[in-house]
Amino acid sequence: MAAKKAQMMPTFAYDGVDRKGAKIKGELPARNMALAKVTLRKQGVTIKNIREKRKNILEGLMKKKVTTLDITIFTRQLATMMKAGVPLVQGFEIVAEGLENPAMREVVLGIKGEVEGGNTFAGALKKYPQHFDNLFCSLVESGEQSGALETMLDRVAIYKEKSEVLKQKIKKAMKYPATVMVVAVIVTIILLVKVVPVFQDLFSSFGADLPAFTQMVVNMSNWMQSYWFVLIIVIAAIIASFLEAKKRSKKFRDLLDKMALKAPIFGDLVYKSIIARYSRTLATTFAAGVPLIDALESTAGATNNVIYEEAVMKIREDVATGQQLQFAMRVSNRFPPMAIQMVAIGEESGALDAMLDKVATHYENEVDNAVDGLTSMMEPLIMVILGVLVGGLVVAMYLPIFQMGSVM
Repeated sequence: MAAKKAQMMPTFAYDGVDRKGAKIKGELPARNMALAKVTLRKQGVTIKNIREKRKNILEGLMKKKVTTLDITIFTRQLATMMKAGVPLVQGFEIVAEGLENPAMREVVLGIKGEVEGGNTFAGALKKYPQHFDNLFCSLVESGEQSGALETMLDRVAIYKEKSEVLKQKIKKAMKYPATVMVVAVIVTIILLVKVVPVFQDLFSSFGADLPAFTQMVVNMSNWMQSYWFVLIIVIAAIIASFLEAKKRSKKFRDLLDKMALKAPIFGDLVYKSIIARYSRTLATTFAAGVPLIDALESTAGATNNVIYEEAVMKIREDVATGQQLQFAMRVSNRFPPMAIQMVAIGEESGALDAMLDKVATHYENEVDNAVDGLTSMMEPLIMVILGVLVGGLVVAMYLPIFQMGSVM
């Protein structure tokens, strides 16, 4: 409900004069006009005119969504502002002015308004749960309570940056083959619809039976020309059903997570990325002073995989009963020996966060190497698939011509 109210917060356009007598104008999100006026007076603005800005429906439809990259940039810029000694509220203003995404700028100004209204930074972030998860809010809240918000924001920024880099690496591995396969399918359809009919008219003048392979391609072309709309409807229905099932069915999402770990080519990449996220998240939260049990709860959701989410929650239960973290990880049978040994060393030496950080760095590098290796391996495989699809169609079209030449 709080998130909905935050999204519906009106924006007020104002004209006025600042403390130095200079004319200024701008926009300010606030719950109502009275609160907007109070906020402007606190900033030293003498209001000449203020009005609620009406939302343009078309603008709302075309507005970019807030992405994780936007959140990462916001966190890093705000951490930099605070390290430079800029007050928090002023930091919001500076960061908001430099943001290119209007939707993210609106979120930052909304947080600024909440903080100016007396709310804590963590409390303001919780108004936007769709953008700031429990982990982010918990770390900021820990920094506010300990009086080390500047340091904590820097840690959060590093965590978000490394998480974003890891996500981009995985996307790179998945996007390249998917893009090439889509292009291959489009080229195949174009050949069947536009090129094959030209050869078909030529073949009809031969008056002889076509080879089986050529006839099969001609039949496919005829079907494609007559029922292409059926193919589009089927593809659209499959994609829509998949997205809807993923959105509504937890069992379906769980099945996808299990399949991702067992995938023959990408499974190892997914596994290493999960271990990297687990180690990085636990290292960041534990270093921030969050109790290990609470840190494990936040880490469970950050794994983004139901198998490891359940495993980490079981580890949390074992740690709560007095077991060591490294023993609970070994019993779960979900973590590599190297990670378990590093955690054991960290627990014995009292440097668990540093050891987890090393584990995270190691597996982030492993993911990087895996992506490079996967790309190198996929290139010849994709070329073979393209050769079979396109080359097969070309051979099918020229096969009758070659047969005629041999008869003559």
